[in-house]
Amino acid sequence: MLVFVINKHGQPLMPCKPRKARILLKEKKALIKSYNPFTIQLLYGSSGYKQDVNIGVDLGAKHAGIAITSEDKVLAKGEVELRQDVKTNLDTRRTYRRSRRNRKTRYRKPKFQNRRRPEGWLPPSIQSRIENTFFWIEKYCALVPDSKLTIEVGKFDVQKMIDPEIQGVAYQQGQLYGYHDVRYFVFARDQYTCQVCKKKYKILNTHHMIYRSHGGSNRADNLISVCTDCHTHENHQKGNIFWKWMVEGKKLPQYKEGPFMNTFRRRVNARYTDAKITYGSITTPKRKVLGLEKTHANDAVAISGISAIKNDTQIVFQIKQFRKKKRSLQEATARKGRKTKNVTSKRNEKNKKSSGGFYLNDRVILYGKTGYITGFTGASGAYVKTIDGDYITIPNKSYKQVSLKKLTRIGHRNNWQLEYKAFG
Repeated sequence: MLVFVINKHGQPLMPCKPRKARILLKEKKALIKSYNPFTIQLLYGSSGYKQDVNIGVDLGAKHAGIAITSEDKVLAKGEVELRQDVKTNLDTRRTYRRSRRNRKTRYRKPKFQNRRRPEGWLPPSIQSRIENTFFWIEKYCALVPDSKLTIEVGKFDVQKMIDPEIQGVAYQQGQLYGYHDVRYFVFARDQYTCQVCKKKYKILNTHHMIYRSHGGSNRADNLISVCTDCHTHENHQKGNIFWKWMVEGKKLPQYKEGPFMNTFRRRVNARYTDAKITYGSITTPKRKVLGLEKTHANDAVAISGISAIKNDTQIVFQIKQFRKKKRSLQEATARKGRKTKNVTSKRNEKNKKSSGGFYLNDRVILYGKTGYITGFTGASGAYVKTIDGDYITIPNKSYKQVSLKKLTRIGHRNNWQLEYKAFG
C-alpha cells in the first residue's frame, strides 16, 4: 500500500512507500492531510518527479472498481460498494408520514404545489449511486499528478435481453402485450411449472413473493407460479418455503441494472468529457492477457491501459457507505393506552448518534477484530459489524449486543467505511 503525497501548495505528487512517509512525519517534514485514504502533505517546497499516471474505473450498479497504474506498476486498486437501501428507506419514511396524518401527532398537510421536477432529475436511489461514484473517482484523481482517466460503461437493450427476436413496433408493446392479464403472463413466463415442486400442467396460483401485508405489489416481478398442492397455509408460515423466499429472496429475472447503467453512461459522458470510454468486451481480453482474476478491482487495472504488470499491489482497499443518520422520531405503531396526546415527539433511546463517548460508525477493535459501531442499545451497549456486514459478538454467545467497555476506538468515521485487505 502506497501513501499519497501532496506538496505544500496542495498539488499532488507521486505516491511514496509507507517507510518514506513515516520518516517524513517523524522528521517534521510532513503532516497528515487525510486518513481516508491516507495522505500526507509536505512542509517544504518540492516539485517532485512525476510519471504518467492512469486511472481505470469499472462502473457497476452495486460495485465500482478503481485502479491507479503507472508504467508497469499498480499503485492502488480496490472497490467501492454503493448503497442499495435508499428506496427502501424512502418507502419507510412515506409509511410513517402517512400514518402520522391519521393519528393525533404533529400534522403537516400534504403539499400539492411542489411536484415540478427540475430538468435532469433522477430518482434519489439512482442519484445517490451516481454521485457517490463520481465522488471517489474525483477523490483519487485529485491525489495523483496529471492522471488520464479511462472509464468502462455499459450499454444495454433490456427488451432485447428479454426477447432476442424483438424488432420494430414490438418495442412499444411491452412484456404483457397479448396476455389477458398479468396472471397469465406469469404462468407463461414460468412455463406453466410450479416453482416449488417443479411439476408441469397442474392447477396453478400466483403467489406474492413479498406478501401484500409486508408491502408487496401485484407486479409481475413479485409474482410466481405455484400449484394448488404447494400453495398451502403451512407453506406461508414463518420458517417455511414461502417465508424463506420473502426473507432470503427468490431469484427471478431482474433487469433493473440495464436501465441504470444506460443512465449512468449518459451522465459519465456529460461529466468527464476528456475521459476515454471503453466497454466490457474490450476489458475482458485485456484482463485475461494480464493474468488477473475476475474482480471489479482487477477489471479496473485492465481498463487503465497497463500492458504488463511488473509490480502489483498486495493490498486492496474496500470502501462502503454507512447510513449514519436516522431522522424518524415517531414510532411506526403508536403506543396503546397513551394518557396524554403525542404532541411532542422524543427520539427513541436506541435511535441516537452517540453514547458513552462513542459515535455511530466509529472504527473500533473488539475481541481482536476490527469493526464499526452500527447502533446503540441502552446506555452502555452497542452493535458492532465488520465492513462485510457480520456482527462481532462475545465468544461462545449468540446475542449481538456488546458492552461499550469492551471497545477500543481506532478512529472516528463519518459516512464512509474504508478497509485495506491483503490478498495473494
